[in-house]
Formats: sequence, structure tokens, C-alpha cells
Amino acid sequence: MFNAVPSIFPRLIFLYLLSSVFFSTASFAQISSEKNTYTDTKKTYKFSRQQARKPRIAIIIDDIGYNIPLGQRTVDLKGDITLAVLPKTPGAQLLAKAGFASGKEIMLHAPMSNSNEYKLGPGALTEDLSKKEFIAVLNDDINNIPHIVGVNNHMGSRLTRQKKQMSWVMEILKERELYFVDSLTHGGSVAYSTARRYGLITGQRDVFLDHTISEVYIEGQLARLIQRAHDQGYAIGIGHPYPETLAVLERMLPLLAEQGIELVHASKLINPMKKK
Repeated sequence: MFNAVPSIFPRLIFLYLLSSVFFSTASFAQISSEKNTYTDTKKTYKFSRQQARKPRIAIIIDDIGYNIPLGQRTVDLKGDITLAVLPKTPGAQLLAKAGFASGKEIMLHAPMSNSNEYKLGPGALTEDLSKKEFIAVLNDDINNIPHIVGVNNHMGSRLTRQKKQMSWVMEILKERELYFVDSLTHGGSVAYSTARRYGLITGQRDVFLDHTISEVYIEGQLARLIQRAHDQGYAIGIGHPYPETLAVLERMLPLLAEQGIELVHASKLINPMKKK
């Protein structure tokens, strides 16, 4: 009997977190899934067919490449996770190849200058590069990671606010037929709008899963990601290969299907016209 507790406990916690997030935005309301209606004290609404569609989420795990054991643990996660790989890092090519072989989608996690002057590592894109230098670095980063189909920004709180450099990025991504996801590390980012202007397949992050490195916090953020997907039909979450994040995903990802949530690669979520 006691052996069943570890497998049941995560499910109960997950359901509690989901209900907490939902009812915090729908207090004093009654939900009837059988009749597909929502009732508050004044009005009754009927959900549309579009609202009733199965919500979809994409989870991108950033910073793959430096820590090979944690990177491999990320590769081993169940489901259609997307891996964002840092260029020219010790495990970049190994983990990209392993991830691709296990059915994960591979992105370049392009290092971009930030407002806090944090070190970016190899392959950094910065404002002091000429256009020729900038494009050479970006193409070299792209060529360094096998199997990539898209790009998102590593840091970038400064560079993603620069219209000129973002135009250079999108020129190359359009030429290389790669999609772009704006990690939204700064509210003033113009990356997403620039990608749209260039006609790229593009999207932007909805929820950071592990801004605070705590399993309790990460579980709550995963629940928020799912609620966002319920609200708008889809949502993109970004996390990192921290032991705490991986522990939560190892427990919770197997529960998504029974909650009616579809986990998909980022390319399927930001490109609804693409064949499933």
C-alpha cells in the first residue's frame, strides 16, 4: 500500500496546482465540463468549439551544452521536448545528435549581449560587431549545431532591443529557413516583431519555468503554463537543465496526457499550418 504513495503524490500535487491557478482567475464561478458552460453570478457562457480544443504546450530547455550529464538527462525526458543548444560548448554536438536521435527538436540557443554584462561564452552576438562580422558569427553558430530547425536567444536583454541587429538576425534565419522564438528576456524586445516583419515562422515565450530554482516554484510555473494554454489554446514555456527543473519534468510530463494537454515541439506550436 505504501509503495503506491510516490506515484500518486505527484499527481495530487499537480492537480492541486492546476486547480489553484484556475480558480485564482475564476473565483465565485461554477464550472460544468459536462454541459461545457461557465456560470458566474450574473451570466452564463457557452464555450466555443475552438475553446474546447485540446490545449498544446511546447517546452524549450535552454543552455544545453556545458553540462553533459544534465544535458543527457534532458535528452532522456519523455515527450516532445525542444532543446536549445549553446554553440561551441563541450557537449553541443554530442547532445544535439543524441536529442535528435531520441525525437527531440533541436534549436540554436544564440548568445546575445545583455544589459547586465554577463559573460556570453563562444559565438556571442554583440552590438560592436560590423554587419559582416555579425553575420559570420551567426552563420558559424548555426553550422556548429547539427539538426537545428530554429533559433532562440540566450540572454539578449540588450541586443533584442536593437532593430538593426535584429534585422540582421532575421535576414539570415530567413535565408537558412529557420524559425525564431523570442525568449523575451526584456519587455522592450523587438525580436518577435522583426521576425514577423521578415515573414519568419516565429513565436515568443509565455512562461519561464525556473526563474526561481525550487521544485515547488517550478511545479507552480508548469501549472501556469498549462493554464495559459487553456486560456489561449497554446503556450510556450522555457526552462533550464537544472536538477530541480528536470526532477519536476520527470514527474509531471507523464501526467500531461491524462489532463488533456498535448506536448509538442516548438515548430508545431508556432506554425499551426505545418503538418502534424
